[in-house]
Amino acid sequence: MTTIGTLYIDKKSPIHSLDGSIKLLMLLVWTAVAFMFMDIRVFIVLILGGTLLIRVANIKFKEVKPLIMFLLVFTLFNSIFLILITPTYGSKLIDHYTPIFNILGKPLTYETLWFSITLSLKYLSILPITIIFIFTTHPSRFASSLNKIGISYKISYAVNIALRYIPDVRDDFINIMHTQEARGVAFRKGEDKFINRFKNYNTILIPLVLSSLNRVEVVSNAMNLRGFGSEKTRSWYNGKKYDKFDFLAIILLFIGAIAGIFINKFYLNGFWYPF
Repeated sequence: MTTIGTLYIDKKSPIHSLDGSIKLLMLLVWTAVAFMFMDIRVFIVLILGGTLLIRVANIKFKEVKPLIMFLLVFTLFNSIFLILITPTYGSKLIDHYTPIFNILGKPLTYETLWFSITLSLKYLSILPITIIFIFTTHPSRFASSLNKIGISYKISYAVNIALRYIPDVRDDFINIMHTQEARGVAFRKGEDKFINRFKNYNTILIPLVLSSLNRVEVVSNAMNLRGFGSEKTRSWYNGKKYDKFDFLAIILLFIGAIAGIFINKFYLNGFWYPF
């Protein structure tokens, strides 16, 4: 179940038990390895491995569906723009041209189509580890773990607040949209033309910004009244020590990073095109 005010899903799993700083390191290493390559085979392995980790974390599809749909739409539009703007980009990378048909007076090639698919899978390969980091990391525990590795507790607490208020901003967006709908403003398909519906989102933007600024002021005043920042250090209620699973994860991350660098340097460097 999602904790109120956060995206964290409280469940019992080995992934949930990992320290927040370890999961941040996992996200950074995973992303770095993904961006080392331009090879669809590597991305498929990362997606399958990430899906397995999500299963281990006991996260259901319906719980993370909005994030998945957002990234799928993003990758789709990114691929479309790539094909429309540079329909021969993939061919230039490998100096091989196999045209399919013309787009805006330029030939779309199989190489560019393969490149766009590869690029989309690169983005999707980072999605599983992002889901794990966001939905299995408690904001307060994550802030304490950041402070434990030497990051200022002020910065750590700022990260904590940011993670906590993402759902609140989302809820404000939905509430403002419903308020505007009650006044007859169209947002849904079939109620008005797409351009008009897109313009109507401006009626949400200003109230959302004002409510967010008001929330910032309230939180800032509350923290000042409690003397936040007056001391050089602070204690953490949700702090924890590294355990055997944390050390095992560090070892596996180190092995994965070295393996990724080695494979990239000697075997799978550059854009892979199998045809």
